[in-house]
Amino acid sequence: MGYDFDTAIDRTGTWCVQWDGVSDRFGVDGLLPFTISDMDFASPPEVLDALQRRLAHGVLGYSDWRNDEFLSAIRHWFATRYATDIDTDRVVYAPSVLNQLSQLLRMWTEPGDGIVVHTPTYDGFLKAISGLGRELRGAPVGDTAALERQLARPGSKVLLLCSPHNPTGRVWTEAELTEFARLARTYGVAVISDEIHADFVHAESVPDGYRHLPWTRFGTGRWALITSGSKAFNFPALSGSYGIIGDPGDHAAFLRRMETAEGLASPAVLTLTAHVAAYREGGPWLDALTAYVAGNLRMVADRLNSAFPALGWRPPEAGYLAWIDLRPLGVDDEALQRELIEREKVAIMPGTTYGGAGFVRLNVGCPRAKAEQGTDALIRALGRLAS
Repeated sequence: MGYDFDTAIDRTGTWCVQWDGVSDRFGVDGLLPFTISDMDFASPPEVLDALQRRLAHGVLGYSDWRNDEFLSAIRHWFATRYATDIDTDRVVYAPSVLNQLSQLLRMWTEPGDGIVVHTPTYDGFLKAISGLGRELRGAPVGDTAALERQLARPGSKVLLLCSPHNPTGRVWTEAELTEFARLARTYGVAVISDEIHADFVHAESVPDGYRHLPWTRFGTGRWALITSGSKAFNFPALSGSYGIIGDPGDHAAFLRRMETAEGLASPAVLTLTAHVAAYREGGPWLDALTAYVAGNLRMVADRLNSAFPALGWRPPEAGYLAWIDLRPLGVDDEALQRELIEREKVAIMPGTTYGGAGFVRLNVGCPRAKAEQGTDALIRALGRLAS
């Protein structure tokens, strides 16, 4: 089946954070946005058809996520996509991945405890950790020695992975994940692995035959994998996620917390419907979309490196977020944002949002014509500022 990713869909006036909420972050309305990590593509037709059928039933009452259709669809996805068998008795459900993260941090840590993350870091992690009164302890991506130093510090209680990593798009190798697991055991820290970007690995950017490896393959002791199909299949507004918790006692404690203290026993039924359809029928759509987004990322690399050879920018290994190191150009972050907003009329996330001064994060999960507009605007702005 052919899929159309080139036709633009007008998202304005739909309560859309990326388009309608651009002034909240950038202070100006009407900017062309390349910001929050959702896509400008419609969800797969297979998912939309399933949602329409569910709505046609007409009754949207309380539902139970512990049903065979939902759980077997998750198991099917892990088996077919990652050659990994999972124990569905260890699955949990929550309104979002960040909600799961917050609940697990409340269960496994106390205020003041250290949460170790790779830097730069997804800003949702920064907000969750600081909002709960925990201490963020950062280690640069790729610096295993720095990671060990942080894990060895008194009070470090959790290693929070982003796998693949946001914002860099790094896909952790088997050797790296094995080492993370060893360090967690050595220093007695729990591991929470956020794998919401896992379905978007670009084969051309990683070693031949390599793919994302779920933490279920490495976890021992206290660990959780948290994820959702909403990122890859573009239905985050349906609000829903699931996780896998290794220890049976922790699994039971999480369920009690959600169903009693949090009052979240019933899921959003449409997100269950969307997950089942996506995981059972959406693979061909996702493969086509991943190839299209890879083309967008190659376009960014070609145009950017042609204009500024010193950058030598390479597309990420996963995702649709171009994390671009502009430090070789000596451009001031604030000056670049002024140029982008005031002259180019585009909204591109500054790297400082994630602790990466000298970087920008450009969302190219969109039709190619829009991705070209954003790339060309960035190049023009850099051309006026580069030393």
